[in-house]
Amino acid sequence: MKVPKRLAPLLEEGLIDEVIGQLMSGKEATVYVVRSGDATRCAKVYKDAKQRSFRQATSYLDGRKVKNSRQARAMEKGTRYGRQMQEEQWQNAEVDALFRLANAGVRVPQPYICTDGVLLMELVTDAAGNVAPRLNDVDLTEERALELHTMLLNQVVRMLCAGVVHGDLSEYNILLAADGPVIIDLPQAVDAAGNNQAAAMLERDVDNLATYFGRFAPQLLTSTYGKEIWALFEAGVLNVDVVLTGHVEVDTRPVDLESVMQELEDTRFEEEARQRREREAETGK
Repeated sequence: MKVPKRLAPLLEEGLIDEVIGQLMSGKEATVYVVRSGDATRCAKVYKDAKQRSFRQATSYLDGRKVKNSRQARAMEKGTRYGRQMQEEQWQNAEVDALFRLANAGVRVPQPYICTDGVLLMELVTDAAGNVAPRLNDVDLTEERALELHTMLLNQVVRMLCAGVVHGDLSEYNILLAADGPVIIDLPQAVDAAGNNQAAAMLERDVDNLATYFGRFAPQLLTSTYGKEIWALFEAGVLNVDVVLTGHVEVDTRPVDLESVMQELEDTRFEEEARQRREREAETGK
């Protein structure tokens, strides 16, 4: 096949030896099967922002660190340089998440290198050595659905223990490899502690799993694993061996409104006293 323009530099530098063919084209990238020495891998070529249908929502960018104030100002103003920096940040987020999660034992493709908007990584295969199918393309029995759902919940927990929330998890970005599910597509991954929407994203990811697997195992449709996982995370007791129940006890105790109002009033008095001391200190200079 004709070598895609973005892959030509990788061939010239010897990072890949052959482009075998196109694997898929999605909302954010086109993926090719390539050969590197004796290994068959995949190369994810990110699309330019204008070509992508997936928008970099502010909620995903929240909490991501910027190298310096110049870049931050450029990104905020939307200058050409700022857009370039935002693109690099978007792509680097996936690379960083893949390395971070792979090191934490999460089942993601092994990343190798990312250069000039191309991510070279492991090609996930099935038992026959063919490209692994997406989860949504596989027929499941109730037993198999429950088994895979449990495995994926464990992966979500492992991700959160590593401080990462996928942010867009569904049956469309999970591959069913020979030895179980593998999670892919992580450019929108967020930092669990640094993003204000992390809890909502985690719950949405888990609900997406319940909705999909609930087609085969309807009992999953009433579960609340997302809330349970986040509650354990917030309490500082989440670990990779945690036993989940799928239910969260709701606190039905009445709110002590009088105590809440008193606390607000005390806070107001403390703030007024602080401001008064500052004025007195300025007057005394």
